[in-house]
Amino acid sequence: MKISIVTKSTIGEVVPLFNAYREFYGQPSDITKAEQFIQERVENGESIIFLAYQEQEPVGFAQLFPIFSSVAMKRAFILNDLFVAQHARKQGVAQALMEQCSAYCQQEAARYMMLETAKDNVNAQQLYEKLGMTIDESVYYYSIYW
Repeated sequence: MKISIVTKSTIGEVVPLFNAYREFYGQPSDITKAEQFIQERVENGESIIFLAYQEQEPVGFAQLFPIFSSVAMKRAFILNDLFVAQHARKQGVAQALMEQCSAYCQQEAARYMMLETAKDNVNAQQLYEKLGMTIDESVYYYSIYW
């Protein structure tokens, strides 16, 4: 397996996976908008996207968004997206992508990497805990959606 950072020249390789990820979460397929979204993130330096390959075929991706910890005066990252194509699941792709994200964040001297997952996503929770992540029970997170 090979993992690399998506660049302007490899945007097209992650778009079908990003579109499938959105469909997994109940969104309609829209390759054009998916490509536009990924292109904007890459060109504007607004996210870091890792793309996993098996035998030169893109099979999964993870997308980190930078934020900042004012108290620590350091960068931090939200692992917002993690997706592996159906045929490549249970082969270590998600774990390899998570490990790559973690290594990148540590290399960048980030304060932390955080993510959210559904309470019923037990498989993902097992992976996160296997990699040393813990549930933060010391704070409440509030949201408002429009």
